[in-house]
Amino acid sequence: MQLSNEEEDYNLSLSKFESMLKTNKVLFFDSEEFEEIILHYLDMGKAALAKKALKLALDQHPKSTGLKLVQVEMLVFDDKLELAEKLLNELYAIEPTNEEIYIQKANIYSKRDQHEKAVELLRIALKYTDDNADVYNLIGMEYLFMDNLEMAKESFIKCLEEDLEDQSALYNVVYCFEFLDQNQEAISYLKKYIDKNPYSEIAWHQLGRLHYGVKEYENAIRAFDYATLIDDEFLGAFMEKAKAFERLKKYEEAIESYSRTIELDDATSYALLRMGKCYEKLGNSVLALKYFNETVHEDPLLDKGWIAITDFYVRQKNFQKALFYVNKALAIDNQNRLYWKRFASINKQMNFFEEAEFGYRKAVEFGDHSLETWLFWVDILQFLGEFESAIQTLLQASEYFPEENEVEYRLAGLYFMLTDTTKAKFHLSNALRLNFENYILLEDLFPVVWAKKMVQNYIAKHKKL
Repeated sequence: MQLSNEEEDYNLSLSKFESMLKTNKVLFFDSEEFEEIILHYLDMGKAALAKKALKLALDQHPKSTGLKLVQVEMLVFDDKLELAEKLLNELYAIEPTNEEIYIQKANIYSKRDQHEKAVELLRIALKYTDDNADVYNLIGMEYLFMDNLEMAKESFIKCLEEDLEDQSALYNVVYCFEFLDQNQEAISYLKKYIDKNPYSEIAWHQLGRLHYGVKEYENAIRAFDYATLIDDEFLGAFMEKAKAFERLKKYEEAIESYSRTIELDDATSYALLRMGKCYEKLGNSVLALKYFNETVHEDPLLDKGWIAITDFYVRQKNFQKALFYVNKALAIDNQNRLYWKRFASINKQMNFFEEAEFGYRKAVEFGDHSLETWLFWVDILQFLGEFESAIQTLLQASEYFPEENEVEYRLAGLYFMLTDTTKAKFHLSNALRLNFENYILLEDLFPVVWAKKMVQNYIAKHKKL
């Protein structure tokens, strides 16, 4: 690719400057060359070289406003705000219509969290600048800092009216619309934007995302198609298109799009996992397993991969294989509540109740506080005859579910089993109050208790109340 004259001059200036540093010879550069050199080093994160270039630049051009503004930028970057402000005031006295002075002053106020004052200064900069788009963008960012999303959105829209190609402003406009829960308005805006700039793959991609967000999957696919026609290596658009195809149950088309993302870049565990899920939906168990295995090979820490393989074998009722894979997962991460819950469930299916109890206990220990998990755990403790432990577990569960009839019925049944009639009646009364019809739980879980005349009478009495 042929370089433009400007790029050649720029590269020549850099080479000349770096050569000067190596030889310690002082060479002359005009002030604009120095500005570009300094900003290049700042962009590269080479602050020491930028400062060295600035010192040499000011030695050669002590009166250059442009260089002094670069100096201000570096002082602000180093949080030397008072020094930067002092220098700006000196420059303002010389050039009161230089928009960069107001922009840098605004930057200082922004650093001090005085964002309204920053906006005031940026609005003054608008009077003097030739680059309205850049200033509107900065105003938009200040409103974002203030959490004023409506004004931020308005500023970014104005930025795009000045410069249709400003991609960061386009992303920010969409962000504002989404944050304000204005998805349909965002769709309308993007359609108008696309009328003016039909070859913006970013706009088509964002339009597709928004359609996807409101479940308009056909429209989403159409938008992603345009994005990938404009840029046939737009990985994000292929990925989003695949997800939309999945939603429409068009699994073969989804696989094709996921495959394209793998062609464009290294395979991601997400794409491999989704391909496995699609093949499973198509009834192709061999390829489903192939991609699930590739998922965990690509990213052994991705729990969704291990869960996909485990659940696959559970659905096949191959509990031995399912247990093998969940144990492999636990060997990598033994604090994952999702793994422990599956470990418990699989062992329960295989009638290994002590292992199942251990699994549910671990799942709760590592943060699974769902009602289902508590109840599975308690029912196994009851099956194992560990009534006291089951009661303690239910009392713990009741802290998370204080008004849950299934907890109360179980507490009633267990206290009856331990012949603690007072507590049993208290919890049975609570359970019947919360959901009378569910008393059938006693018959299912505690047939011995259900058979007691006293329990039958107590339920009948409660029914009359």
